[in-house]
Amino acid sequence: MQRLKTRAQFEAVMAGGRIVARTEHFALHRAPLAPDARPAAAPGPTGPEPPGSPALFVVRQEPWLGAIVPKRWARRAVTRNAIKRQIHTVSLHFEADLPAAAHVVRLRAAFDRAQFRSASSEGLKRAVRAELQRLFSEASR
Repeated sequence: MQRLKTRAQFEAVMAGGRIVARTEHFALHRAPLAPDARPAAAPGPTGPEPPGSPALFVVRQEPWLGAIVPKRWARRAVTRNAIKRQIHTVSLHFEADLPAAAHVVRLRAAFDRAQFRSASSEGLKRAVRAELQRLFSEASR
């Protein structure tokens, strides 16, 4: 599974994609890989593609994934990083079921601070993992 890295990649998925699955706290956006994406090839003598290149994705027969965890919904950096790690870990279990497209998992609501006092508590990690498993299983149907 490839990871989305640039702002342009995230914007392309969010603008051209549609929501394929949703839970209480997460939404999964999917966009087909752009037809102008260049095929995967060995790096040439000139090195990597220069910035500003029109191709956003290297076409491979595998899904691309990115995670958006806004500060609005997860105030502490430790919480945002823990949620992103969970997203990428759970997505690996569903990689074979996802189509070769670009996906973005977006946190769309905050977890209750009264229920999860610690930013990286085991309870929060279990709740996030369970919800992400539901999200990916719904998307893979």
